[in-house]
Amino acid sequence: MVLSGKMRIRRAQEKDIEMITGIESLSFSDPWDQNAFYETLRFYPNTFFIAEIDGKIAGFIAAGIEDTGEVLVGHIMNLAVLPELRKRGIGRELVTRTEREFILEGVSSIQLEVRESNVNAQEFYERLGYQKILTIAEYYANGEDAIIMMKWFLL
Repeated sequence: MVLSGKMRIRRAQEKDIEMITGIESLSFSDPWDQNAFYETLRFYPNTFFIAEIDGKIAGFIAAGIEDTGEVLVGHIMNLAVLPELRKRGIGRELVTRTEREFILEGVSSIQLEVRESNVNAQEFYERLGYQKILTIAEYYANGEDAIIMMKWFLL
């Protein structure tokens, strides 16, 4: 896919879920299904974004805010960009937009999980200021471990 227009980040809508699910299927060996995306959109409409180029969805980020009772914590649950459009800054822009929304909502930190084998994702998040915190054994359905990464804000 050749896209040349300006990128626009906007909140996801129900009409986007089919394309989001397609990008998800191209990106992960154990993709979320459509229902998971509809539910995420229902619970977290303010922190579920897509990147559009030339009116076509190039990537998405699904995130939420969790209230621990003491602090608000952002949680990046899912991020994917069309394979042919990766390494063009789309993922970085999606994360940056989500972080801005989190800051506006009073979030003090952000957490995410990444597969232990997904070194590219780990390096991507490290470049954005995330730190590896701990490993959760057998987190994923296939038994693979997850690395928890976090970023903190000074509010």
